[in-house]
Amino acid sequence: MRFQTAFPRCRRPLAWFPIIVAIVVACTVGQTDARAEPAHAVQTAPFTSDRLSVEVTGSGPDVVLIPGLASSREVWRPLATRLAAMHRVHLVQLAGFAGEPWSHGDGPFVQPEVDELARYIAEAGLDHPAVIGHSMGGLSGLLLAQQHPDRVGRLMIVDALPFYSALFGPTATPESARPFAAQFAAGMLAADDATFRSQQAQTAVGLARDAAMRQTMVEWSMASDRHAVAAALTDVMTTDARPGLAAMTTPVTALYATDADGGPPPAMAQALWTQEYASLPGVTLIAVDGSRHFIMADQPARFDEIVDQFLK
Repeated sequence: MRFQTAFPRCRRPLAWFPIIVAIVVACTVGQTDARAEPAHAVQTAPFTSDRLSVEVTGSGPDVVLIPGLASSREVWRPLATRLAAMHRVHLVQLAGFAGEPWSHGDGPFVQPEVDELARYIAEAGLDHPAVIGHSMGGLSGLLLAQQHPDRVGRLMIVDALPFYSALFGPTATPESARPFAAQFAAGMLAADDATFRSQQAQTAVGLARDAAMRQTMVEWSMASDRHAVAAALTDVMTTDARPGLAAMTTPVTALYATDADGGPPPAMAQALWTQEYASLPGVTLIAVDGSRHFIMADQPARFDEIVDQFLK
C-alpha cells in the first residue's frame, strides 16, 4: 500500500513518510522496561465500558494517560510508575488494541471513545485532571477538551496534529481523505497475518530507533483487532479538530518530534506544527530533537522533564 498511489497529486516532503505511515499501519512502541512490575499498587477502576478500561495507580492530583493507535497502556508504564509517587495516574486502554476485546465491527471509533472518556472522568469524580495523549490519543484528548472543557484541566498532546490528513498537503479535507481512508482500511483488513507483520516491522523502523522497541510495537499491533484498527484509522484520517481550536480555553502543550537522521527535519516540523495549531490561543509548542513519532521512548529523559514542567 503506497501513499504515492493514493494521493497522486499530493506534494509532501518524503521526510514526513514515517509519520504518515504511522497513521496507516497503526503501530505502537514501549520502553524496554514497559512490562516491568509497577512499584505502586495498581487497581482497575470501577468503570464498566465496552470502549475502554482504566487502571489507577498512585495518589495525588489526577493525570489521565491515553495511548495511541493500536497501543497498549503499557507504553505509559514507565511514566505512570514515576508519576505515581505524587499523582493518581489513570492508564487508559482502548478496546480493540493490543489484545483488548472489540465488539463494534467496523463502526465508529474515536467519538464513542471520547464520549466514554468524558463519562469516566465524571463518574470517577476527577476534578479537572491533566490529560496526556499520544498520537490518536492526543487527538482524542483534544476532542475531549473541546467538547467537555469543564472536565479537562490541562492537555498535553504528544506528536499529534488536529487534522492528521494535513500531512498530505494544505488542500486536504475530511471529504478528500475519506475515499483513501476507506482504501487503506480495506487493504489492512485484506492482508494475511504474515504480510501484515512484515508491514509492521518495516514501518517500525520509521517510528522508533531501538530494535527492542520496534519488536514490541509489532507484537502489540499484531494483538490488536484489525477491524478496530481499521475503524480508528478511518476516523483519524477524516476528523478535523481545527475548527474548534479558536474557542478553546484549556491550556494545551503540544510536543512534536524532530530527527535529522531519518525523521522529520526540524524546520519542516516547526513550520507544520506552527501552522496547524496557529488558531489555538496560548498553545505551547515544544520540539523534541533526536526523536521519531514515539517521543516518550526515543527521548525519555527529555520527555520526563517536559511532563514535570507541564504538571507543575
